[in-house]
Amino acid sequence: MAISRQTKETQVEELVQLLSTAKLTALAQYHGLTVKELQALRRAAAQADVKIKVVKNRLVRVAMGQVEHFKNADIAPLKAQLLYAISANDEVAPAQVLAKFAKDHDALQLIGAYDSAGVLLAVEDVKALANLPTKDQLRGMLVGTLAAPLSGFVNVLAGNVRGVLNVLNARSKALES
Repeated sequence: MAISRQTKETQVEELVQLLSTAKLTALAQYHGLTVKELQALRRAAAQADVKIKVVKNRLVRVAMGQVEHFKNADIAPLKAQLLYAISANDEVAPAQVLAKFAKDHDALQLIGAYDSAGVLLAVEDVKALANLPTKDQLRGMLVGTLAAPLSGFVNVLAGNVRGVLNVLNARSKALES
């Protein structure tokens, strides 16, 4: 079914807004996925603050032509049935969402990604990004690293107090007997 010119213009405007603020735009072929599976992918993406777009590649090419850093981007992979995972907040979230979903659904095939500068990343690079820890995981690792010396210092200080308490307890038991 053909879509109206107004709908196409609206979709292009929305894509221009998404692409102009996108930190990563991951591409994947979805031929063979059911509507139910696509809805599950959209839910998983929404939890990671990633938008999933299924639009005609021609409209994406038009939108890319209107965004400064995508004007010279390689558009060769924009073929077949593609979906676009876009995030304005996280550089790895789109790759992680698609890679995680592709593990359980063979019909979803990663094609590549565009970074915030409009550079096309290969499939291997996207998979490498997907294996990186999330921002929250990195923050937790940083807090753990920063807290380790402090907790060690507290344990050393507490050890002295425990030693004195153990001596006092032993003395009181010795006096009681």
